[in-house]
Amino acid sequence: MKKRIGLYLFLAGVLLLTGCKAPESVGNATVDELPLEEIQKGNQELGISCHDPQIIYADGTYYMTGSHMVLAKSADLLSWDYISNGSAKNYIENLYSGNMDAFSYVGKNEEGGYSVWAGNIFYNETMGKYCLYFCTSSTYIKSTLALAVSDTPEGPYTYTDTLLYSGFSKKEAGSTNLYDVIGTDDDSRYFKLGGYNNQLWPNCIDPAIYIDEDGKMWMVYGSWSGGIFELELDPATGLPIHPEASENVDPYFGYHLIGGGHHAVEGAYMTYNPQNGYYYLFASYGNLQREGGYQIRQFRSESPTGPFVDGKGQTLGDEDNFFDYGVKMIGNYSLPSLKTAYMAPGGQSVFTSADDQLYMVYHQRFDSGTEYHEPRVHRMILLDSDWYVLEPFAYNGEEETLELQPKQLSGSYYVVNHGTDVSNVIHRAELTEMDGSISADAIVTTHDESNNSVECFLSVVDNETIWGIKYLKEN
Repeated sequence: MKKRIGLYLFLAGVLLLTGCKAPESVGNATVDELPLEEIQKGNQELGISCHDPQIIYADGTYYMTGSHMVLAKSADLLSWDYISNGSAKNYIENLYSGNMDAFSYVGKNEEGGYSVWAGNIFYNETMGKYCLYFCTSSTYIKSTLALAVSDTPEGPYTYTDTLLYSGFSKKEAGSTNLYDVIGTDDDSRYFKLGGYNNQLWPNCIDPAIYIDEDGKMWMVYGSWSGGIFELELDPATGLPIHPEASENVDPYFGYHLIGGGHHAVEGAYMTYNPQNGYYYLFASYGNLQREGGYQIRQFRSESPTGPFVDGKGQTLGDEDNFFDYGVKMIGNYSLPSLKTAYMAPGGQSVFTSADDQLYMVYHQRFDSGTEYHEPRVHRMILLDSDWYVLEPFAYNGEEETLELQPKQLSGSYYVVNHGTDVSNVIHRAELTEMDGSISADAIVTTHDESNNSVECFLSVVDNETIWGIKYLKEN
């Protein structure tokens, strides 16, 4: 198959497709550029593993929680210490004691143990408590969302209640709180041939809490199955406020936002931007394994309950071609300065740093032949198009410059177009010559994970994200 390089760039404020060929050698590189053979290679190593990471900043410390009972802390987002890692210490003190109420419905998983996934710590000012929302699960649909509370972000936390159930059959529904919510209303919509209709209704995992423009608390959740859903929470209790039934609104599960038909969409996280009035919904696509095509997409809406649209103005339902929906922020990629390609980024969340910068944290796998993963923190940049892009390189604590004014591009850039595929394909950087006739809306000058000085341009067109990296000589 003939090699083709498609690069979207800004020209007079309009994104155009240019067909630039990657030369075998750089003939007109500017004098400040680093030649390929001098680019240092290496991957950031944080030394901890946390799946589905979420970060909260409290009392001068960053706290990271995720799946499998992981809780860690850091003063600088670079050096992390475990508080709990599941096997050595559990930070929910009563989870495995007494009647084990958090597992009484789901039971044990296929390996004979108990699954605790995707913890999200949120400080509830009304309660004056740190609320840990997490899920227990035993099958691909049988799960619960639960709540534990603590006086400190470090814990220990005390399990208090189970909020929501999924995967129940007609016979099992009575052991959940379904009828406490819907009363004597017809329950047939939840079942198909007596079993749970997971084509329409969610798997109750991956909770994430946020505050809307009016100060209301919301929880987004869901994985595969019927898609991503949302419920308002009562700040006095931290428990769901179940809505009245209407179009796309179920009294038990709440508001349907995106997805359905058991497509590979999960791990949603929501954030509100008061500057432009948009709610941003981030989700992971694909299978979470190294070669499963895992990746991060974004949608946005002017309302916390939608509709949520992508770069083409589309709203994702249960369409078979779900990979055509959502702005793909990051997937599998390789750059000259990486020792191994990065693969299967996902399980993302968003947080604000001590200096009021917006960052995304997610777990990252590698082209190393194993499923080992580590958390990665990347700065988020809002373009004039009101779409977010991630800086290509992980946070390293160093100062950087950001230009949001158009800048002419000249010299040699290694360009990665993340495309819209959901696959194990690694998008490898293509060397592309810029002659100064094209400009970009966002330029970041920083250092990469191997301490190379770099200039990066960042672009979003339709549903594709494009990065360009120029490696610079140090003065």
